[in-house]
Amino acid sequence: MSPRVGSSSGHSGNPELRRAAMQRLISEAGFMRVDDLASEFGVSIMTVHRDLDTLTQRGFLHKVRGGATSAPTVTFHGDLQHRMQAEAAAKSAMAAEVVASEIRPGQVVALDDSTTALAVARLLPERAPLTVVTHFLPVIRTLAGQVDIELIGLGGRYVAAYDSFLGQATAVAAADLSTDVLIMSTTAVTGGTCFIQSQDTVITRRALIAAASRTIALIDHTKFGRRALHRLVDLHTIDRVIVDDETPSNVLTDLRGRGVTVDAARHQSDI
Repeated sequence: MSPRVGSSSGHSGNPELRRAAMQRLISEAGFMRVDDLASEFGVSIMTVHRDLDTLTQRGFLHKVRGGATSAPTVTFHGDLQHRMQAEAAAKSAMAAEVVASEIRPGQVVALDDSTTALAVARLLPERAPLTVVTHFLPVIRTLAGQVDIELIGLGGRYVAAYDSFLGQATAVAAADLSTDVLIMSTTAVTGGTCFIQSQDTVITRRALIAAASRTIALIDHTKFGRRALHRLVDLHTIDRVIVDDETPSNVLTDLRGRGVTVDAARHQSDI
């Protein structure tokens, strides 16, 4: 039998190694109780609470009563692993729509660090040649080595919870460029306004919006039932919003009433 992650693996004495192992364990399980984590890692319950506070502040998980979760909640949009897997059909449908209707060979296309933009990146080689600007490492890995795709990576402070570069330095790098179109998403939409949980993400994404001649927001139906802390942008100032076909009709009516240009992309299985 392989050794369990925890004190038997020698992580209890090194806080960073223990937190990394704790993050992996919670991500795999979806939820774990504080007392189970204390037993697993051979540390006190107070130490587990401190570790969970640190991991929550870094955006890796969400601390809840009695334990912690890596799955999405109303105020936590899930760790990167969960976001990669969530609403895959909706993201694929929106990505297919935006690539077919908005992307042309020769353009400079900016992609934010959303997993929805990653779905777009997978389709971009069919529109090559293109120049792609991004601060999201999964997009860079996806497009690296693709024929006729020139990649421009925006540097800055690396944030592991998002696997991307974020903050003022990244925003400055984005401001030095002029892009044809930005494909972006958001954590939550309330009252026709996009909200994001991380202030560094807001700083970066606003710079990307300012640098783009045209901005398209891809927002799946789950984002309309969530909350986040920081205001990003009002949707009526975005050139176009694409949602998936599971978005309730009353949401579409509300958005259009606010002056938002919005279209619903059909899932490929419905076409």
